[in-house]
Amino acid sequence: MNDVAEVLARAWLNALAPTTAVSESTTQARYLLRGLIMDLLAAVHTDPFDVSAGIQIGRALVAAHWVDEQVPSVSAQVLHRLGEHCDHPDAAARSAALLAALGQGHQAGLDDLRDRDRQHTTAPHESSNDHDSRFRMVFDNIAAAVAIGDTEGRLLEANNALADMIGVPVSSLQGISVYDFAHPDDREHIRKLLYDELVPARSGTVALERRLVRADGTIGWMSFAITYVQGINDHQSDYLLAVGADVTEIHQRHEELHSEARHDPLTGLPNRRLLTERVDELIATAHPDDRVGFCFVDLDHFKAINDRYGHNAGDKALSEVAARLRNSVRDYHCLLARIGGDEFVVLIPPPAGMSRTTVIADRLLSALADPIIIDGRPLRISASIGVIVTPIADADTESLLAAADTSLYNAKSNGKGHWVLQILGAPV
Repeated sequence: MNDVAEVLARAWLNALAPTTAVSESTTQARYLLRGLIMDLLAAVHTDPFDVSAGIQIGRALVAAHWVDEQVPSVSAQVLHRLGEHCDHPDAAARSAALLAALGQGHQAGLDDLRDRDRQHTTAPHESSNDHDSRFRMVFDNIAAAVAIGDTEGRLLEANNALADMIGVPVSSLQGISVYDFAHPDDREHIRKLLYDELVPARSGTVALERRLVRADGTIGWMSFAITYVQGINDHQSDYLLAVGADVTEIHQRHEELHSEARHDPLTGLPNRRLLTERVDELIATAHPDDRVGFCFVDLDHFKAINDRYGHNAGDKALSEVAARLRNSVRDYHCLLARIGGDEFVVLIPPPAGMSRTTVIADRLLSALADPIIIDGRPLRISASIGVIVTPIADADTESLLAAADTSLYNAKSNGKGHWVLQILGAPV
């Protein structure tokens, strides 16, 4: 970490050199900056996170005679990658928040110098716009989205990165509510997070990862660290500092991986994992009299197709079988899953009486009545189906699937190309 601080300190000193002349030697100045960088790195890793370290560093720069108003902007250009040298999961957001606070502390230090120079002359109060504009110089040099809001949730200042995230001009953000671009379904969660936790405590940081509605109506995801910052003097109100990023691509990839883990790559059907999750959900929400149906489908002699025509032809046949089975139950609100090489399961949710379940079993058999044409060859494929209708409340998923599998065994033992029904529990 010392090596990182030394490298950054040299770059920082070179960047600051044109802004002002310092009284300390170059070596002393570099040591000072290295110490400030170590303070920033420590603040990134400290829990609970507190931006006051950034404020103090901004003041320290003024005390060391770096008093040019461009100092925060120049500093941000060098230090914006500080988070890359930290192993904390929120390092990027935290380092950006500290740099924004550095700009605040530097301006506060300049204000103190001006107050001393006035020698007891009372200065007019800083206007709200002048007060918040001190953040602009550092905002525009941070890649992260940064916003300042009052404790009621109205935006006082925002940078171009946030405006780009939403798809609006940065000038249109000032004065709007944070709820204006939050997804309607997420607004209550945001309200509770801010006004049941952060604002009443008047300190601390909360993490927020929720949907946003862009100006063009598309939905994205935003991740923010929101810190409560108390005013540093009598003329400054408390405010909320939000630093974050657009994480839409991360969520999209997560959804893709979630879907891939729960679907069969050959047929696109749900796999056993998704099937068991759906059964678990039905069990958790079932009423005492709810019943489900299972149709376990096993293709008869399918191995012979692979042996005779090859696995490529077998895969094409399986894909066509899956499409036919799916179309046959499309209107019955069922879940069709592929759970093995040539095995499929249809889950029939409540209410699943005997009549509805047997209709579905008949449709599954009928779907395979006509030959399947693969590479110009007509292939006749039949199936045996084990069918059960069973209570679902307080059931065990694996026991239900085992019972359906037993029913399938009975169907195959009594010939091919038909279904066998078993009613569990009281008759329906």
